[in-house]
Amino acid sequence: MSKRLNALYGWLLILPAVSLLAAFTHLPAVMTLLASVHSTPRGTRPPHFVGLDNYRDMMADPIFWQSLWNNLIYALATIPVSVALALTMALLVNRSFPGRSLARLAFFTPTVLPMIAVANIWLFFYTPDYGLLDRLVGFLGMAHHNWLGERGTALWALIAVAIWKESGFFMIFYLAALQQIPATLREAAALEGAGPWTCFRRVTLPLLMPTTLFVLINALINAFRMVDHVVVMTRGGPDNATSLLLFHIFEVGFRFWDSAYAATLTVVLVTILSLVAALKFHFLDSRTHYR
Repeated sequence: MSKRLNALYGWLLILPAVSLLAAFTHLPAVMTLLASVHSTPRGTRPPHFVGLDNYRDMMADPIFWQSLWNNLIYALATIPVSVALALTMALLVNRSFPGRSLARLAFFTPTVLPMIAVANIWLFFYTPDYGLLDRLVGFLGMAHHNWLGERGTALWALIAVAIWKESGFFMIFYLAALQQIPATLREAAALEGAGPWTCFRRVTLPLLMPTTLFVLINALINAFRMVDHVVVMTRGGPDNATSLLLFHIFEVGFRFWDSAYAATLTVVLVTILSLVAALKFHFLDSRTHYR
């Protein structure tokens, strides 16, 4: 009887969390999946079952493929650079030196700024002829550019903004993890003749793997949920050169009011995120040392 009471007590404790998770995560996911195989309701016309028609339309949609390709480039550029930069900054500010608190504040400040404010700040930086970036290149004698108006530079301009904003956020996790590593481990490695690079590669980096796995998953999610900067800075242009998957979903769902097709794109986006996250956990978990 006591075991049943304990089990009931345990279920009652997790019931609020399970209810919220089901109401705001699992139920919307199921409803989105159902909406993706139905038509979009129009006025008094209810949705009807269309099977995989929305997915066939998606496969023939060139903007979807362009957005997917843009998002892959965006993710492959932002994730490794922002994570590596975050680790470098954490290693720098983990040491004791004059002005360390100011350095930590400077690295972390972009994280606390609202994303819309960040987009507007960088929009000023990228303004042709008058922006800060064009002023600098003009001072160096180089030609001015329309950084957000040219296909060759627009997406990379957004990538630079994302790296600038996210690196400080990831740095905090690495800094906390570095402070949890006992100094005796590095001292023991030094006594065995290990140099700074060997100590970092053989001691520090393996102990940071749980944090690295967490940061990589968050960086992946951030790379595929970016929409604020695109809306403010480029609106997906020029010629869909900066259209990312979530922005395409936003356009389809709230500009063209095609909720069924937007649900189809959302299912594909969630599937991509789930598969990549599962692969990361599968390949990195064996290299992760939990303490």
